[in-house]
Amino acid sequence: MPDTICEEKIFSVIYNDYSKDVHNYLYYKFGNQPDINDKIQDAFIKLWDNCKDIAPNKARAFLFKVAKNMMLNEFKHQKVVLKYQEIKPKNYTNETPEFLLEEEQFSKKYQKALNNLTEEQRIAFLLNKVEGKRHKEIAEMLGVTSRVVEGRIYTAFKKIKEQVEGFK
Repeated sequence: MPDTICEEKIFSVIYNDYSKDVHNYLYYKFGNQPDINDKIQDAFIKLWDNCKDIAPNKARAFLFKVAKNMMLNEFKHQKVVLKYQEIKPKNYTNETPEFLLEEEQFSKKYQKALNNLTEEQRIAFLLNKVEGKRHKEIAEMLGVTSRVVEGRIYTAFKKIKEQVEGFK
C-alpha cells in the first residue's frame, strides 16, 4: 500500500515543510490579522480530513487552494487594507527629527503604494521581495506560470517606483 497523508509521520513532514509558506501566503493576502494561525490550522485540518483522497505530492497545492478559498470567504465579510503599523519610538534616538519624519513619510507612501496595487501584484511582489521567494516558487503557490508572476512583480515594482520617490 502506497504512503498516504493519513500516516502521522508523513502528515508531520508535510506540516513542517509547508506551514510557514501557508502562513506567509495568508499574511500577504490578509495583512496582520489576529486569526491567521486559526486559518492555517483549518487548512491542515481539511488536509487531514481528506487525507485518503490526496496524494502526498499534491498536499502543497491542496493547502494553498484551501487557504485561497478561506481568504475569498473572508473577503466577502470584510475589506482588508494593509496599514502601516506605527511602532512607538524609543525615548531616545540617534536619528535627527528630520530623518525620522522622512522615514515616516516614506513608509506611509510605500504602504499607500502597496495598497494601490492589485491583490495579485501585491502578493507576488511581497513574496518575492520580502520573503525572497523565487518566481517559480511563487508561481507554484499561486497556481500560475512563472511568466505571470514575473509580470506581476515587474508591474508592481513599476507602480511603486512611480508613487514613491527614491524607491529602489
